[in-house]
This record gives sequence, structure tokens and C-alpha cells, in this order.
Amino acid sequence: MLTVRNLSKKWKDGTEILNKVSFQVDDGEFIAVIGASGSGKTTLLNCLSLREKWDQGQYIYNSRDISGLNPFQAYSLRQEWGFLTENPDVNPSKNALKNVLDSRYQHMSLVRRVFRKESQDEHVYAMDFLEKVGLLDKAREPVSKLSGGEKQRVGIAKALIKGAKVIFADEPLKGLQPEAQNRVMEDLRNVCKRDQVTVICAISSLEHAERYASRIWGISGGKIVLDIAARKLTQREKDIVF
Repeated sequence: MLTVRNLSKKWKDGTEILNKVSFQVDDGEFIAVIGASGSGKTTLLNCLSLREKWDQGQYIYNSRDISGLNPFQAYSLRQEWGFLTENPDVNPSKNALKNVLDSRYQHMSLVRRVFRKESQDEHVYAMDFLEKVGLLDKAREPVSKLSGGEKQRVGIAKALIKGAKVIFADEPLKGLQPEAQNRVMEDLRNVCKRDQVTVICAISSLEHAERYASRIWGISGGKIVLDIAARKLTQREKDIVF
């Protein structure tokens, strides 16, 4: 569970980018964050994923106040989460299976981590996660030969295999073909329902937000001005956000 109270952030010139943002997110929710360019979507995700600091506000994760973590503590917690962008964090020189296993080594013995040698069980485990995102047949395929959508789905598998219970996604659909966009959103929705993973996803496509998310946040002027169960937005609601 994530709880945020009065999260605020200003740029050095005094421009307010987040203005007393507050919310609570339960396990398994798929939240689509929508808003115009410059509304604060990316900054909000960067703050929530501990990639940027904020000026004031309280941040609680699973009943633990993480508002004042030191850099090492913040880094350690980030390793428990997944973060997706339009450029997936994958190694193009490795195949899909090896990429997924790279996120699993932290759970292996010291010897296996040092020598990058997985057991047969770990190998099968990684294949299971590729199957969850529909890429079992691409396991041995070099990532450099995969499509943009397939690379993004490898990124999802990497997040899941390391046990991430929260995935932050910043414009993961950008540059993808419509079919690939739908598949990525389906995969994210499935992991929420199946594994009770929480996904907070900033996207430009209102249609995808309405179709796949369980909850929609609309951001304008650094504030959450709309917070509703996902459905087709009315024109008035669109006007509030955009």
C-alpha cells in the first residue's frame, strides 16, 4: 500500500510542479496518470519511485514512512520496485532469457551472482515469467532483434522476477505500434490482477487509460484534479484535466 500526504515540489526558479498531492493506493491497483505536457506526471512518478527528491510531504510504503531515506536506503528500496520508460532497461547484446535472469541474480547465492551461473530451477523460473508476458517463444532471441513492444514486455518480466510489488511506468507506450501498445497494457493489467502488483502508469493515450486501468488520475497544475474508477471520461472531466 502507498500513502502520500501533501507531496510538493518546486523547481529552483520557484516554479511549483507538484502542489500538495495526496492519495492512497492499494495492492493490485492499475492507475493511469493522464494530463497535458508539463502537468507534473513524470515528476510525480520520479518522486514516487525515489528518483527525485521532493520539498515537503509524507510518503508511506507498507506502513513504513520512507519520506526521509538516505541515498543508500532509497537505492535499496528502488531495487524492490520496477520502473519502465519508453526505452526499456534491457541489454541488446543478450537474449530475452538472459535479460530476465539478470534481474534474478540478486536472489541467488553469492557464488552464482559472482559467476553469473544460474541453476536449472532458476532457468525454468525465468522461462515462467517470459511465458507470463507471452514471450516464451522469444526466450533465445537476441533482444536487439525484438520489437519495441516485445522489449517492453521483457522489461515487465524483469520487474516481476525480482519480486517487484510496485511498477512505475512513464510513457511505456511511446513509439509502439497500436497492437504492441495494447499488449503491453494487457500485460500490466494482468500482473495487477494475477500477482497483486500495483502499477502507476503515466500515459498520453486517454483511450488506453479508460480501457485498461482500474483507476484514473488526472493531473493539472501539479495537482490531482481527477481521481475516479477507470471508465470513459465525460467531456467535463476531460476539460478539468486538459
